Parts: sequence; structure tokens; C-alpha cells
Amino acid sequence: MCIVAIAWQLFDELPLVLLSNRDEFLQRPTEELHQWSDKPIYAGRDSQSGGTWLGIHQEQHTDFYEQNGRWAAVLNFRDGVQASLDERSRGALVTDFLTSNISPMDFARQISLQDYAGFNLIIGDTTQAVIVNNRGHAPTPLYAGLHVLSNGQPEDSWFKTDRLRGRLRQEVLPLIAENNSLEYWRDAAFTVLSDNIPAPADKLPDTGIAVEIEQRLSSVYIEPVDLTGPEDGVIPNYGTRTQSILTLRNDIKDAKVTAEIISCEFNDHSNTQ
Repeated sequence: MCIVAIAWQLFDELPLVLLSNRDEFLQRPTEELHQWSDKPIYAGRDSQSGGTWLGIHQEQHTDFYEQNGRWAAVLNFRDGVQASLDERSRGALVTDFLTSNISPMDFARQISLQDYAGFNLIIGDTTQAVIVNNRGHAPTPLYAGLHVLSNGQPEDSWFKTDRLRGRLRQEVLPLIAENNSLEYWRDAAFTVLSDNIPAPADKLPDTGIAVEIEQRLSSVYIEPVDLTGPEDGVIPNYGTRTQSILTLRNDIKDAKVTAEIISCEFNDHSNTQ
């Protein structure tokens, strides 16, 4: 289901700070964060569909890597409508953007929205970030600020998005303002992403699924749960599988912007870079 927080243009040296939890069925085959051999992409990979949920453009040469500042993330849209077999993988939206050379806004405007199950897509480069979905939200540039979204409309106020936003403002953004070195604030960011407090019953969103399931999906970090039966005596089949931090760093001295991702798999905070 996933959740993404984006601090866009809040810090001169870090114009982008993106935090993400990827929630997925535990049996779905996944490759960890790596440089792809067949595309100029640095990301984890969904082995089933071949796409990704979060990545940057990065091309490997013989003795160096080349980046162009493009980044993207996709989340599904939870409205009770089941995906059909003839729809394209939402992960292809990320890979298609990262391997294209048109602006984020132009890319968002040319998406064939009906080809995909429900999605929220956030794409950007060093100068522009755009959000679009195929549930009525037209391509819209992100304004400078903190944006937190999950599986509803970008402006929806869910317990988990409000909780993540509040904790980021109190526990992470002040650390970045104090010292923007990733090592300084990384642990605090992963701690916030690991918040497993569920929403109270009166704070659950109405997304067309059963209340019992909604409750199990209501925290920022989803502990392994079973989405097909009662909570007790079952084998977990779903949960948060990957936590990621993506940044763009503005090197004023060298006049270039560098992208970086670190990820933790299955809430193991040993980083793969």
C-alpha cells in the first residue's frame, strides 16, 4: 500500500528528501536496491513485473556512474477497485519516466491513465516535481514544503499521513536543518518510518475495504499481518517490506546535484547503498 513523505525545496543543499515505506505481499519476489544491468536505473526491483516503486536515473560506465537528477515513486490507490489482468504494471510508470528525457510535467500529461490500476505517481528532476493519479488528480507541480501521501488523494488526511507528517516536523526536519549529512539524521528517519501505532477506529479512512483490513493497514509501518482471515492463528502474508530514503544533494561548489538512495529491507536497518 505504501506511504511517501517528500520535503521539497525546504533545504538549499538538500532540495529533495524523500522517505518511503513499501508495503507488499511477503511472497512477491523482489530484488534489493541495485544498479540495473538492462536500464540506467538504480532501484529495487519487483521481480514479478520488472518495474520498481522508487528509483533514480543512474547509468553505469566502465569506471564511473552518471546521473541526471531524475527520480520517481509510485503508490497504489486504495478504493476497493480490483486491478484487471490486462492493466500495465504501475512500476512501469517509474521506469518509463527515469529512462525518458522529457520534463516531469510533460511526462505526467502524456500518461495513458486508463492503462493502469489506481496509482499516485510522484516524479521529478532537479528543478521540478509533479504529482498525478488516475483517480481525478490532474498533473500538479509540488510547491515547496512537506508533502505526505499514501493510497488516497494527495490532499486526504489519514491517521498515518498526519502522524508521519507530525513526527517528521518534530524529529527529523530539525535535525536536517542542524546538520544535513545523511549520517546525522538517517537513524531518526528510519525510526519515524518504523512507527507501528494503528489508527483508532474513529480515524480509519473509508476506502471501500473491510474495516478489519483497514485497521491492519492504518499504521505508518505495517507489521506482518494476514489480509485474508482473522487476526489470530494465521500466517502473515503482507507488511512493510522496504524502507527507503532518497535525497538530492546540491553541491554548490561543483555546480551539480547528486542523487542517493539508501534502503532497509524487512525493517532491517542495515543499509544497502
